[in-house]
Amino acid sequence: MPTPPPEPHASAASAETLLGTTGIARRGVGPAESSAANRAWWDADADDYQAEHGAFLGDDDFVWCPERLREQDARLLGPPGSLRGARVLEVGCGAASCARWLAGEGARVVGLDLSAGMLRQARAADRRTGVPVPPVQADAGVLPFADGVFDAAFSAFGAVPFVADAGAVMREVARVLRPGAPWVFAVNHPMRWAFPDDPGPDGLTVSQSYFDRTPYAEVDDEGRVTYVEHHRTLGDRVDDVVGAGLVLERLVEPEWPDDLDAEWGQWSPLRGTLFPGTAIFCCRRPGSS
Repeated sequence: MPTPPPEPHASAASAETLLGTTGIARRGVGPAESSAANRAWWDADADDYQAEHGAFLGDDDFVWCPERLREQDARLLGPPGSLRGARVLEVGCGAASCARWLAGEGARVVGLDLSAGMLRQARAADRRTGVPVPPVQADAGVLPFADGVFDAAFSAFGAVPFVADAGAVMREVARVLRPGAPWVFAVNHPMRWAFPDDPGPDGLTVSQSYFDRTPYAEVDDEGRVTYVEHHRTLGDRVDDVVGAGLVLERLVEPEWPDDLDAEWGQWSPLRGTLFPGTAIFCCRRPGSS
C-alpha cells in the first residue's frame, strides 16, 4: 500500500468504529499479528466493501484490477477453454466474483479467504447467480490442500498484500499446483509505496522511500493492530516467486483506459496516466503434467 494517509481509512468508518481504530503506527507486524488483524478487519468491513465496490466487481466477472483489465480479454491464465474441467484455486477470493466467472467457463473453482465476512458475501452472490463456489476459510500461508491438486491458481488483490510472509504464500501455492500449472497474482504496484495514498495532485510527489519496508498499520488506543498492509519492492516479489521454485514468465503493468474516469481509493485517471497502479505477476510451476 502506498504511503499511509494522515488519518485512518475514511472509506471504512464502520470497520474502524467496530475495531476501535484510532491511529497509525510505523512498526513491524509479524505473521500471526497480521493474520489476526486482517481477519478481524475484513469481517468488520465486508458489508461496506461490497456495498462500495460490488457494482464494479460484479457477481460473476473477472476484473484483475482498478484499471479494469478483465480476464476475458487478457487471458493471463490461459487461452479460452484451457481451464474447462480444470481444478482452480482463488487465493483471497472475497465475494468470489472472479472464481464464479471461471466456473461459468467450465472450471472447477475453490474460493479461499481468511475472512468469514467476505465468504458470507460470496455465499450471497452464489444465491443471486445460482453459481456456487465451494468456500474454504484459511490463511494463505498455510493452505489446507494436498500437494499437486490444482491445475491453476490466481489472486486478484487477495491475500498477498496483507500477509507478513509473502514468500510462504508463494511456497504454499507452488506446493498445491501440479507441474506446469499457472499462478497469476495482482498486487498494488510496488512503486506506489513512495507516493501518498491520494488520487489527486498531492499523490504525485514522492513522500517516503520506496525501499522502506515498514508495514502500514492502523491501531487502537492500546496499540493493537486493526489493519495492516505489507510493502515489497519489485525485486522482493521476484525473489519470493523464484525462491518458491516458480518461474516468472511475465510482468503485466496495466495502463489506465482512456474511457475510465472513475476513482478507486488511490487509483485515478490523474495518477493512472502517469505511473502504474497495479503489477500482475504471471508465474508457472516448472515441469509438465
